[in-house]
Amino acid sequence: MTMVDVLSTAAVEVARRIRARVLVFLTEPPKETEEELLSGTDLTLVVVGPVFDVKNPRLMRLSIPPNLDLESTLNLVSAFLMEQQLVKEGESFVYVASDALGVKTVKKNLFAMNGFFSQAQSVVQRLLEIAIELSIEGREGHPIGTLFVVGDVKNVIKHSHSMLPNPFRGHKINVLDRNSKEIIKEFAQLDGAFIISSRGRIVSAGVYLEVDPRGLNLRLPPGLGTRHIAAAGITKLTKATAISLSESGTIRIFKNGMMLLEYNPRMKY
Repeated sequence: MTMVDVLSTAAVEVARRIRARVLVFLTEPPKETEEELLSGTDLTLVVVGPVFDVKNPRLMRLSIPPNLDLESTLNLVSAFLMEQQLVKEGESFVYVASDALGVKTVKKNLFAMNGFFSQAQSVVQRLLEIAIELSIEGREGHPIGTLFVVGDVKNVIKHSHSMLPNPFRGHKINVLDRNSKEIIKEFAQLDGAFIISSRGRIVSAGVYLEVDPRGLNLRLPPGLGTRHIAAAGITKLTKATAISLSESGTIRIFKNGMMLLEYNPRMKY
């Protein structure tokens, strides 16, 4: 019996005691374990790994960058569970890692994540991975800040203007193409934001977002800079998702005018 099997057995008992309906695996369990849990329990299983698949309502697969810290990962899992209506605010789920299990209670402010995973999930994940690399490595030895705005391109453009000739005009460069990573990192040194379609095509870079936070009722923590306020604002004005990276290395994701995730890969949690 593997450690995951032992933890799975214990997790089922914990779920029964706290009346949890969802069991989340933060590491891929053996197929036999999945089958046993599906046939022997009423739990919904969610497996975090490289694949995103929600076709099976009893066994869902969620793709999250593996280099996120545990708290950020669990917050994204919580958002996914709420979006799929598997848990409600204040309810808990049980999770199993490679060498531990735990219980996570869904926080009140995660309601703003509605629509996050249904919109360009793989594109957002890819950009989050790139943002993490830029946070850790910088560019040519120097820290950089940048901003990615994903989806609802037509309306995002209405609230922006170009700061320089569009370097991506006439080019079909997609963030899901592995060969695009170095291109994105190079142009991340430009001031302004990237505008990216829901399918991953880079529409433009070096774009200034015309966002006036007054009157938008943005619910943000104090002390955020103009880049992060612009990121929050554009997601309030449109249906886009924004990922911002500060020169300090902090990555933030915004949706519906609210901050969904805050993570600094340079810091030890």
